[in-house]
Amino acid sequence: MLFYDKILSGNKNISCGTCHHHDQAGADGLSLGIGEGGIGVGPTRSPGTGDARIAKRIPRNALSLWNLGHNSVDTLLHDGRLSISDLYGNGFDSPAEEWLPQGLDNILAAQSLLPMASQFEMAGNPGENDIIGAVRNRIDRGWPIIAKRVRTIPEYGDMFVQAFDHIEEPGDVTIVEIGNALGAFVASEWQSYDSPYDKWLTGTPLPADAERGRQLFFNLRCASCHSGPLFTDQSFHALGLPAFGPGRTRLFDPMPRDVGRMGETNLLEDAYKFRTPSLRNVALTAPYGHNGAFPTLTETIRHHADPATSRTDWQPAMANLPEAPWLSAVDFSIQSDVREMQRQSQVTEHQPFEVSESEVKELIAFLNALTGETVLERPLGRPTSVPSGLPVD
Repeated sequence: MLFYDKILSGNKNISCGTCHHHDQAGADGLSLGIGEGGIGVGPTRSPGTGDARIAKRIPRNALSLWNLGHNSVDTLLHDGRLSISDLYGNGFDSPAEEWLPQGLDNILAAQSLLPMASQFEMAGNPGENDIIGAVRNRIDRGWPIIAKRVRTIPEYGDMFVQAFDHIEEPGDVTIVEIGNALGAFVASEWQSYDSPYDKWLTGTPLPADAERGRQLFFNLRCASCHSGPLFTDQSFHALGLPAFGPGRTRLFDPMPRDVGRMGETNLLEDAYKFRTPSLRNVALTAPYGHNGAFPTLTETIRHHADPATSRTDWQPAMANLPEAPWLSAVDFSIQSDVREMQRQSQVTEHQPFEVSESEVKELIAFLNALTGETVLERPLGRPTSVPSGLPVD
């Protein structure tokens, strides 16, 4: 219920589920997300109107949630800015640094707190509510306000007392228990390991085209990055995707670009590298890439085969960006920066390889074989109502 309850957002108008919806396989179907101030859900979500309209697109594609509770996952987000670490004494290296609270059960619990403190994702714009005002003072100052909102709703208060042995009364509930509840939900709700490929591992043959695709997948070295049970090496690579959007800018680097992993490490060798996504249920989670540049698996495979040609041929219409005229000047402005485009193209790691139309189709057949057979049958699903009484997207 918390996952779909807008009570966690500053203006009470967006929930975790808005951008990670069951109907969208745990994502939102957009290239770049529409956060606080938007209207609707999924690929048709609009940027809003009037004073409440969005002030900025979310700089990156909404990650799907499949199997993030797997024990191999120790780093999250496109640039890896959240990881399991003892650096700050709270178990995690995160944007909240030492202000992330103690007691979070796992990395998913830690991750769940970050959007609540993000202006454009859930917190809202300065002057609109008390949460964003507190967050601008220090990142952790908004969380106690959210926790009070939740625990003073009688139904939530009672449920927390029942669910947590150390919570004796609703007044004991903090943002830690809220994060742990959200983390437990994501870890259990989005498990998927019953695909045709899983059956192949135990001796059931794949369809002929998927089997040819499987052999291509490994022979073309796709598995050098998409390896292991989740089909990801959990590492970072520069793919040279077409650049657009507001960028994930830093205070000292305000141009609308996204330097990827380098934004976290400040190492030039990490420039324009992004985390390898898992391929489980990938056929359900278009568009693809850290910025959702490619609407289908065909374009994505073609880009891997020939990044230079793909960048040249890419058209802005391929990006699913709901119209927001007040943001249009920024949407593709980075494409006109010749030097920045040269920098990005020069660090592409992939060596071009030949792949025919029929081979692309076979690779897609194999990727479809990574879709869980019960993927639409989630343990809990989307609630029809939530204790706050706010509408459920």
